[in-house]
Amino acid sequence: MLRRNFTHLARNPTSVFNAVLMPVIVMLMFVYMMGDAFDVGVDYIDYATPGLILPAVCYGLGATATAVNSDMTKGIINRFKVMDVSRGAVLTGHVVAGVLTNLVAVAALLGVAFLLGFSPAAGPAGWLGVVGVVLLLGFAAGWFTTALGLAAKSPETAGMAAVPLVMLPFFSSAIVPAEKMGPGLREFARYQPFTPVIETIRGLLSGAPDGGDAAAAVAWCAGIALVGYLWSAASFRKRA
Repeated sequence: MLRRNFTHLARNPTSVFNAVLMPVIVMLMFVYMMGDAFDVGVDYIDYATPGLILPAVCYGLGATATAVNSDMTKGIINRFKVMDVSRGAVLTGHVVAGVLTNLVAVAALLGVAFLLGFSPAAGPAGWLGVVGVVLLLGFAAGWFTTALGLAAKSPETAGMAAVPLVMLPFFSSAIVPAEKMGPGLREFARYQPFTPVIETIRGLLSGAPDGGDAAAAVAWCAGIALVGYLWSAASFRKRA
């Protein structure tokens, strides 16, 4: 199932562009073009890079939702049902492919960040923590996106269903601190799920992780993954 999903990705360069190149373009836009306009107390590249890891994870979600929905609407599931294929493998293959694509996108983003002057203070343990958080976030977002894809009526609507997840990091502390936002948006940015994830990654990369942010990030990711998995399993049983 994983090899099948990667074959589909290779044949769809638009999804590869969205998943890998779009986060890099967003980083160049915010850091290289507009970075001098933001006063965040540190070099803006050091502040923005941890936050832009979240869009790098989210930009590929639309392709995952579309692929899941296509499997359900184009009859391939009927073929799998008469083959020696686990039903769980069909969905898990999409999630794992999405997580691996996320790692490639994050690696590309970090490579560009280092070229732009990114200088993290994290040691080996800090980098391992960052990888762990990215994997946990990708796993959670993957299952939730899979559920959205199964719930949608068509591949087109499945791709659109993932748009709010793509936009959510920009309404967090990814680009500027929440304290610099207006009333209402400030509170939303503080308490939405992605902000503790961003602050955990930012703390790990700066060498000063915050235990409260880390606990909140793990709790949010675990909760989203559980909801996505249960929703996906129920929808798959119903539609298959």
